[in-house]
Amino acid sequence: MEEIAQVYGRSLFEVAREHDKLDEVRGQLGELAEAIDQSRELALFFFSPYFSTEEKKDGLHRAVEGAEEILINFLELLLENHRMPLLFRIRQRYDELWEQEHRLLPVQVTSAIELDEQIVSDLGARIGERTGRRVELTQRVEPDILGGIVVQVGNSILDASIRNRLEQLRKQVARG
Repeated sequence: MEEIAQVYGRSLFEVAREHDKLDEVRGQLGELAEAIDQSRELALFFFSPYFSTEEKKDGLHRAVEGAEEILINFLELLLENHRMPLLFRIRQRYDELWEQEHRLLPVQVTSAIELDEQIVSDLGARIGERTGRRVELTQRVEPDILGGIVVQVGNSILDASIRNRLEQLRKQVARG
């Protein structure tokens, strides 16, 4: 199923790029996925085999009124092929491709307390300089790490938290 979602996500991305609608399609796809994720009734309607494809298409046109034609055609194709449950994975793949296209690098900084904005932006700027990519920075406060910071750059994690250091020390003591 994952491979199928990859193919669908790439296909939607390529068509949107050809029509210079990458941002519009991304936004609308995200809105629809969020709406379905937050509404049990919508999820049941679109993912259930109890409703016909025509009923689902009719509901789709009501739900995404005013959306890009590219997206509507794509969603109709998903409905016809009974692939609507892949929507969340397709969105994830589309977002990955969009980030690559825009050379965007997601960076999340987690700390025990709220950090000064200047410190966080300097960290983001340094990461951007070293990677040659534009950094999309988010900050999160998680008191459980006790102190220090955890930086997630793409799929890599640098854990310089006190909680991690204590865990490493505990393991050394247990072995020693």
